[in-house]
Amino acid sequence: MPNNRIVQYLTGVASAVLLLATAPGAVAAAPGAEGPTARTAAAAAAAWQPPLSTRGRYIVDAAGNRFRLKSANWDGAQGSWTGSGDITDPAGHHAGQNSYGIPLGLDRVPLTGLLADFHALGINSIRLPFSNEMIHTTAAVPDAAVVANPQLRGRTPLQIFDSVVAALTQDGFAVVLNNHTNTSRWCCGIDGNERWNSGQDTRRWADDWVFMARRYASDPRVVGADLYNEVRRDILDDPNWGAGDAHDWYAAAQLAADRILTEANPDLLIVIEGINWTGLPVDGLPHGRPALTPARTLSHTLVASDKLVYSAHFYGYTGPRHSGATGIGETHDARYQDLTLDELHQALYDEAFFVSEEAGRHFTAPLWISEFGIGANETGGAARTWFGNVTDYFADHDVDFAYWPLVGWEGHDDWALLRYDTDGHRHGLLDQTDWRNAGWTRLMTYPTRTGSVAAVPTWHMLATDHGDYVQSLRVRAGGDWDQGASKAACPDGSRLIGLGHTAGRGLCTDVTAGDLRAATSTQTVVTDERNVPQGGDWASGYTKFQCPSGSFLIGYSRRAGRVSAALCAPARTSLGVTGRTVWFDRSDNRPAGASGGDFAHGDYKGQCADDEYAAGIAFTTRVGSTAGPAALLCRRLS
Repeated sequence: MPNNRIVQYLTGVASAVLLLATAPGAVAAAPGAEGPTARTAAAAAAAWQPPLSTRGRYIVDAAGNRFRLKSANWDGAQGSWTGSGDITDPAGHHAGQNSYGIPLGLDRVPLTGLLADFHALGINSIRLPFSNEMIHTTAAVPDAAVVANPQLRGRTPLQIFDSVVAALTQDGFAVVLNNHTNTSRWCCGIDGNERWNSGQDTRRWADDWVFMARRYASDPRVVGADLYNEVRRDILDDPNWGAGDAHDWYAAAQLAADRILTEANPDLLIVIEGINWTGLPVDGLPHGRPALTPARTLSHTLVASDKLVYSAHFYGYTGPRHSGATGIGETHDARYQDLTLDELHQALYDEAFFVSEEAGRHFTAPLWISEFGIGANETGGAARTWFGNVTDYFADHDVDFAYWPLVGWEGHDDWALLRYDTDGHRHGLLDQTDWRNAGWTRLMTYPTRTGSVAAVPTWHMLATDHGDYVQSLRVRAGGDWDQGASKAACPDGSRLIGLGHTAGRGLCTDVTAGDLRAATSTQTVVTDERNVPQGGDWASGYTKFQCPSGSFLIGYSRRAGRVSAALCAPARTSLGVTGRTVWFDRSDNRPAGASGGDFAHGDYKGQCADDEYAAGIAFTTRVGSTAGPAALLCRRLS
């Protein structure tokens, strides 16, 4: 951990103790409930060390220990107005709860009391939704919104959000910021918030993310940026994953992630949710819930390659091809709660869990089920059975999770884990009569992976489908190394090990060798055969771009479909010179049982072995032939 992060970490622990030691006691959160103590906050803070990162399917803290996100969604700052009726009338808000654009409950319970109840639930982290409108609102919230927290009077929604974030992190919670909506209104339907750019352009959306990430960069317990909530179809158009247009969620998430990590806070986890819905929910027309399925063939590679977390949402009343609607928009497709147990398990795996269950793939990442939930007043047998089955599955698969929602008003939203009446008395999951207790308790207490998590080899794909994909900060610092071409470079710490024949895709890894690159900033752009030694023609009749001796491939570029250049970096240790030619212009040529996954779906692929490095690319310029990579020169690492 860098020294400045150690200082921030220790300061946070001390601040938590000081804050709670001097804070006023909780006011009637529940009969007999104990208020928070300095000991509770200090213990929570000392249990983990920020920042967080990833190792394979696990999130780990700065000490390399597993940190499972056992979370809940504290909503409200994303808005509660349903979009119809008088915005000042509670009847026009979801469940009759006017959040005033700030986290729910601040009108009924002091912050200290709320946080004490959060600790009692056993959660260690909060998904904290906000809207872009909240960021820019300059009017103070009415006093009625913060009756139980008079210290917050006269503040804007963003300033209150600041206070909530500080209280949570000082109390030991990890906070993941979630851009839930563009405008401050209830989600999710045809509401003008279907995409990150429904009411604004992608640049402004990314600008807002940079602003928010910078705003909390000095607080190491703000650990993540959950980029956007439930990307879905609007009236006319579907979102997509990789089409390269204005509705391309894959590209927008890649852009925002890179900007956050390079311009605001390199320590944040980047949470990317799959696509929630495409198509028209009409029987006979194509429609469905892609979730994370597109990531199997097109995954994200970040400039900080250990920061990616994928996420998905599951509710019993929705389904793989069911929108969740009743009446208008309802189809005859099965809801999740209608599936057999085997069908449910298969759907969960196919739509999301494969990213964490399949090790050694370009898409392998921690999975966060960042929304699921059910009502305390639910009486339907199928819905109750679904909740038991899904919490069992989450527990069995040791997944990170966040329940929706955490806080609500008693008599209004029975889905909330904690509900408060107008006198601040608590109701909900901490009451033994709440039927959801069994599923929640199993999810919270089932044996889980803990302790140190060993580093594992990483695999990342490169995609020049629609332009540059340079994911190395060291390469970026060197400037444009092939102007006008589509360029790709592996993230720092990895080497190029595989290529596709026509699609411009590549595969990077650190397997066997770890970070192979020397400390020097030197890199070589190869555009001719000057490094092919006399008598060393390893691809006769083909043009060969070969790295200088002692160097290895970290990137490549394309121009009009043909190879334009190879990018090489010097190794920190002596490299082997014994090699072989791996041809892949007529079929796949990969080692048996090769790791990495299908990094160039539908294309011929070539890949060096785990104990090899790629030292050259061969291609042809013959008329009538495909000008993409045709062969790799693979050499032993030592």
